[in-house]
Amino acid sequence: MNRIFELSSEVKKSPEKYSKALEGKTLGMIFQKSSTRTRVSFEVGMFQLGGHALFLSSNDIQIGRGETIADTARVLSRMVDMLMARVFGHDIVQDLARYGSIPVINGLSDFSHPCQAVADYFTLYERWGNLKGRKIAYVGDGNNVCHSLLYGAAILGMQISVGAPDGYKPDEKVVRFSEELSRKTGGSVTILTDPAEAVRNADSVYTDAWASMGQEKEYYERKAVFGSYQVNKELFSLAKKDAIFLHCLPAHRGDEVTDDVIDSANSAVFDEAENRLHCQKALLLLLAEKPQS
Repeated sequence: MNRIFELSSEVKKSPEKYSKALEGKTLGMIFQKSSTRTRVSFEVGMFQLGGHALFLSSNDIQIGRGETIADTARVLSRMVDMLMARVFGHDIVQDLARYGSIPVINGLSDFSHPCQAVADYFTLYERWGNLKGRKIAYVGDGNNVCHSLLYGAAILGMQISVGAPDGYKPDEKVVRFSEELSRKTGGSVTILTDPAEAVRNADSVYTDAWASMGQEKEYYERKAVFGSYQVNKELFSLAKKDAIFLHCLPAHRGDEVTDDVIDSANSAVFDEAENRLHCQKALLLLLAEKPQS
C-alpha cells in the first residue's frame, strides 16, 4: 500500500508529469449504484491522465436485460483497457475479474470498498507519514467500508477498534483474516459494542451512514439501534486531542455525525474526498503497467 501512497503523493504534487500517461487508454465504468466521488474521481482521473472513461449504467447496458456477467466481461475485455465496477453483489466484481482479461477495480460492492480505504489511509499518511502503531476507531455499522478499513489497518500494522452494536458487527471472516494479518504486521484488531471504549485514545475516528445504499427501508429501525453510536463532540472528545475525523461521505448530519465534529478543525473529510481523485489516478497508473495473466 505504501507504493500506492507514494505514487498518489507524486501524482497530487506533479499532475502535469502524468498528463499523457494513459493516452489512448479507456476505462469502462459499470454502475449499479449512484455515485458522486467514485464516478467523478475515476472519470476526471482518466481525463487528467490523457485517457477516456466510459460511463456504463446497468440500466443502459445488457447486464440490465439479462446478459451474464461472464459474457459482459469477455466482450468489454476486447474493447476497453480496464474496468471499474460499483455494484451490489461482490460476486459481480469477482466474475468480471474471473471471466475478463483486463484489470478490474472494485469501485464498491456490498462487501467492500477498497478504493475508499486507500484514500482514507492516504489522508492519514499525508498527516503523519508512517501509520504503523497508530489507532483508528470506526464507529457504527460493520459494513463494506468497515471491512476495507480492517484489511487496510492490518496491512499497515495499525491498531483498529470497531464499535458496533450486536447484529451489525463486521463479517467474522474479515475480522479473523485481519487479526491473523495484524499479528504479522504488528497491528491489532478489537471489536467492541461500546463506542466510547472504541474511540478512547484514538488517533483517528471514522464513521459512516447507518443505512447504506439498498438499506433505505431499514433506516428508522437502524436509527433506533445506532442512536448511541453518533459521533458527536462528547464522543469525539474521548479520542486524542489532535485526532483526525474521517467520513467516506455522503454524511447524514445529525445522524451518524454532528456538525460540530464534521465541520471542526479536526475534520479531514474534504481532504479525504479530494484524495479519492489522486489515489484513483495512482491505481490506474499501476494497473495500466501490470501485465494481465
